[in-house]
Amino acid sequence: MSLPLLTPLDVPSLRAEGVPEPFVFGQADRVRFRELDVLDHVNNAVYLGWFETLRIAYLRAYGIGKYDNSEDRPALILKRVGVEYHRPLHLEDIYVVAGRTRAFRRTSWTMEYRVYSKGQHCTTGEAIICLMEPDFVTRRPLPDAYVETFETRDGAVRE
Repeated sequence: MSLPLLTPLDVPSLRAEGVPEPFVFGQADRVRFRELDVLDHVNNAVYLGWFETLRIAYLRAYGIGKYDNSEDRPALILKRVGVEYHRPLHLEDIYVVAGRTRAFRRTSWTMEYRVYSKGQHCTTGEAIICLMEPDFVTRRPLPDAYVETFETRDGAVRE
């Protein structure tokens, strides 16, 4: 069976691909030629794009952040991101990027990411996302619905 690409996977599919608990959200894709560097493995910077693609799918699936033109729409600001590499990926490798909210504060949350291929843990990432008012200066408290979603779906904890 082949995995659907860039489509959220169900939990049994995640587990079959080696993605452990507590991750319940992830999607698969294939390494493309344009993502390789001179050493014929995925360029380090490409992982940030993969995390962003997963993050947007996650936010939409969880009903977080509106992607419309309303004036009251909060701004989601990526404050910090980091990546740790464990195993290289190569052309045509199928991989799964999994993500979850690990922790949250009053106006921000911390997401963790993992990349798996052939049952092997290849990469770990982390990002802090802040919720801001449309003025991009004032922080906005997380709505109760976000907090409930982070706690119930991902097992996130308040820091």
